[in-house]
Amino acid sequence: MSNAEESNWYKEYINPSWIQMVAIKDRLFSGSTAFQKVEVSDTESFGRSLYLDQKTQSTEADEFIYHEALVQPAMITHPNPKKVFIAGGGEGATLREVLSHNTVSHAVMVDLDKEVVEICERFLPNHHKGSFRDARSDIKFEDARKFLETSTDTYDVIILDLPDPQEGGPASFLYTKEFYTTVINHLSPDGLLSIQSECLMAGKGNYEAFSAIHNTLKSISKMVFPYKTMIPSFSCDWGFNLISMQIDPLSLTKSDVDTRILERGCNELRFYDGQTHEGLFMLPKYVREILDQENRIILDESPLVVF
Repeated sequence: MSNAEESNWYKEYINPSWIQMVAIKDRLFSGSTAFQKVEVSDTESFGRSLYLDQKTQSTEADEFIYHEALVQPAMITHPNPKKVFIAGGGEGATLREVLSHNTVSHAVMVDLDKEVVEICERFLPNHHKGSFRDARSDIKFEDARKFLETSTDTYDVIILDLPDPQEGGPASFLYTKEFYTTVINHLSPDGLLSIQSECLMAGKGNYEAFSAIHNTLKSISKMVFPYKTMIPSFSCDWGFNLISMQIDPLSLTKSDVDTRILERGCNELRFYDGQTHEGLFMLPKYVREILDQENRIILDESPLVVF
């Protein structure tokens, strides 16, 4: 491949021995903020795409899978979510999914990187769909951990949509037992917490972050529900964890979920419904075994770092 041909491809290392390449039609933005490298490109396979520190963050083709999977199980499990907190979520799509519920009166989104949010608002309109300008939105640009450590507010649902905890990146200390303990202290008595929990794929070393996050959450809560779905642009199954203070998400029937979706006006869902809700939590045997065998707990003194 010539240098000219190579420049038309975006190369991303999933791990040191696994690379994926995506054909680029147009590079719309490339630069660095105070915290991370940012790129936005139009791609042949996935449409408009956001990359942070050379990792795929979100693409037009399948962002609805990721964001609905992250947000909707927690939101639908809660009987009446009014106040919601989002850590991260710079594209505005997580906020979009939260605001799709007509029960929500106040959504606080705290993102460290104001420049990323401004870039996303400009270049990713199909992701945020105006959610930053919604009257219910309260956007703050600061460290989510420090914000919660100094706040006394509680929320019905909290969503952690954070970047990968890469070495030198801004997020490693947002995956620790100490931080998760702070977060659940801001949940209402029947609140729920949803967490993006990294790649989960068969193969050596491809599940270690997911299992460590899950085990860390189990050390602070008795009601932790792991789940996953395939995100094509990530080239792997992606893991999530849901903590509930009271309500078992598995107690909801397909009809319960579909009725709440209809009542709350979530009319544009493309991935999530009652049948999907049931399937998300049905983990295969090898994943259950991995989780059962995990004994690591992520601490401030030994934070999680992924490649």
